[in-house]
Amino acid sequence: MMLRESLPKIITPLPGPKAKAIIARRAEAIPGSIKCVYPCVIKRGEGAMIEDVDGNIFLDWVGGVGVLNVGYSHPELIEAVKEQSEKYFHGMMNIMTHEGYVKLAEKMNEIVPVKGDKKKTMFVNSGAEADENAVKIAKSYTKRPNIIVFSGAFHGRTLLASVMTSKKAYSAGIGPYPDGVYRAEFPYLYRAPKGYTEEEAIAYYIEKLERVFEEASPAEYVAGIVVEPVQGEGGFVPAPIEWVKAVRKLCDEKGILLIADEVQTGFARSGKMFVSNYWQEADCAPDIIATAKSIAGGIPLSAVTARAEIFDGIKDGIIGGTFGGNALACASALKVIEIIERDNLCARALEIAAKCRTAFEAWKAKYEVIGDVRGIGCMMGIEFVEDKKSKKPNVKLVSAIVTEAAANGLIIESAGIYSNVIRFLSPLVVTDAQLDSGLRIFEAAIKTCSAVKY
Repeated sequence: MMLRESLPKIITPLPGPKAKAIIARRAEAIPGSIKCVYPCVIKRGEGAMIEDVDGNIFLDWVGGVGVLNVGYSHPELIEAVKEQSEKYFHGMMNIMTHEGYVKLAEKMNEIVPVKGDKKKTMFVNSGAEADENAVKIAKSYTKRPNIIVFSGAFHGRTLLASVMTSKKAYSAGIGPYPDGVYRAEFPYLYRAPKGYTEEEAIAYYIEKLERVFEEASPAEYVAGIVVEPVQGEGGFVPAPIEWVKAVRKLCDEKGILLIADEVQTGFARSGKMFVSNYWQEADCAPDIIATAKSIAGGIPLSAVTARAEIFDGIKDGIIGGTFGGNALACASALKVIEIIERDNLCARALEIAAKCRTAFEAWKAKYEVIGDVRGIGCMMGIEFVEDKKSKKPNVKLVSAIVTEAAANGLIIESAGIYSNVIRFLSPLVVTDAQLDSGLRIFEAAIKTCSAVKY
């Protein structure tokens, strides 16, 4: 049986002898602050499955943290990259034009749902770079110095992006920090003020946002409001559509650009190509969208798309870079988008999501330690608590579940401002049999670990 059709199978205690030796070498050669909690060293990957150096087979529900929506080692991606590699690896767009960049920009302009009819796209290498460039573009176009971001936000680890990121563990001790970044409270409905209806909670969070104009930066100095349509590291918390509509209205009234950070949410994960497609249907499309992760199936690439008027209104020289829109990455990305559209991976995401949500909601009713199940499409989070009444974050339990699941062949990852959420980011090419197997391993880990007192 091919690896892509296999089910999880652990044949040695983890880590196995070969993995143990490589992990020891890692500790000597690589900074310890680049953490890894999984006792696994990958040998090869196909679809949603990986085999480690000791022959253990794992189902991967992390997918490089949202990078592998079309799975590991897709044969058509391999062929597309191989074909491009035989022509040239690289052509820098500031020096010469390569057609792959142009073709991919044309395709992104066709599919990315930003406000406006005519669009343009630029490419860089990572999610943080895309976010930083989106901010630079907004500032240059509006000629305003400030931006607003949110509690729970994660935008990357470069200097500006780490300041935009809420969790200060990601930027401790690396100041002085860039100025002009102000923070409002994100609409985390599970932890909204007690007794509020959803409508009251949304009004409360909009009022909190408006207070930033009074207490931190007047609206006329704000270039952009940067929002993750579903917060990633913040705990897979979706932005409620009624809140987004209110933010869009506020931006229009104040001349502020609405920037969607779709680094983790993009490329079919949500059941549409982008979560912003849902926003567009509700008449609140963003002005700028930053994308990355699954765009090129694992080759570093990211993009910023906006209406042409915005790109045409910025100063020369502030955007660009050596490797942005690398030829191999563009070839891979064009094939990724073709596969997503041809193989109906948006529809598949909704099928997977329906099956998982049914299971997760059943577990929520069954286990006192599951407080909330949320998300959009195949970007779902399960929040673990000590009990449903107190909602006190159950961090040790989540850590134990992640370890127990890995020991039985399922790779899952924690998230959340308290690290008490388990995220679901399975490749969209996962088979039904693999999905069933993963759900069994996951629930068994919840049962085993919740029986232990921490």
